[in-house]
Amino acid sequence: MSVHKEVKRVTTHVLSAMKLRGEKISMLTSYDYSMAKLVDQAGCDVILVGDSASNVMAGNETTLPMTLDNMIYHGASVRKAVNRALVVVDLPFGTYQGNSKEALHSAIRIMKETAADAVKLEGGKEIIESVDRILTAGIPVMGHLGLMPQSINRYGTYSVRAKEEEEANKLIEDARLLEEAGCFSVVLEKIPASLGKKVAEMLHIPVIGIGAGNGVDGQVLVIHDMLGITQEFSPRFLRRYLNLADEIKGAVAHYVSDVKSKDFPNDLEQY
Repeated sequence: MSVHKEVKRVTTHVLSAMKLRGEKISMLTSYDYSMAKLVDQAGCDVILVGDSASNVMAGNETTLPMTLDNMIYHGASVRKAVNRALVVVDLPFGTYQGNSKEALHSAIRIMKETAADAVKLEGGKEIIESVDRILTAGIPVMGHLGLMPQSINRYGTYSVRAKEEEEANKLIEDARLLEEAGCFSVVLEKIPASLGKKVAEMLHIPVIGIGAGNGVDGQVLVIHDMLGITQEFSPRFLRRYLNLADEIKGAVAHYVSDVKSKDFPNDLEQY
């Protein structure tokens, strides 16, 4: 007799426990049902429905064009595929900065229309009012500090952040503020490894890094980057686990050749 084993869902509480026992947290992006299903089945702890969909799915240069409706579409598609991982959806640019009432409305829409587990916001002190307001509705919030792609026009570059003492001190202060407000986790992007380690040791909540060294509590990458689907993006922090671009192009070229030569479909592939 086969016994059905129930899948234990990853929750914000599970992530806290992982940090306590020193177990690293794995996180990847997904934007559609089919990919999210594979990522979840492979055992990834957290799936981020990132506004990086703007780059890898829609072909935009920055994340700024993403709308709330875009994020809800991607979030709902991913959520349907996932049985185990914690699903976090990015609040896109312009839906929470400078207006905490709008921030709450945006977060509520995401939670109601995607059935996600949490939302993610970029920034510290500047957006703390929005974080506070979202948390009052019982919506879990993940923070994001360091390189913040939604602020790219302010930086003018995607280079490493917080190398100077002043910016590093502000990042530390912002991380503390986010934890005190009640965020369950913080992502640190493209900062010195020593600073990433310092923040992870300082905070009680899990710190997930992307280009923040191995002293943090977990790692996140964009799925299209780590699978080698995107080719033009090669930062130092990216490890390519496959070269799917060549694999996919090879398969498509083979298909095209078989169609042209009338090899496909063959006798066994038709009715």
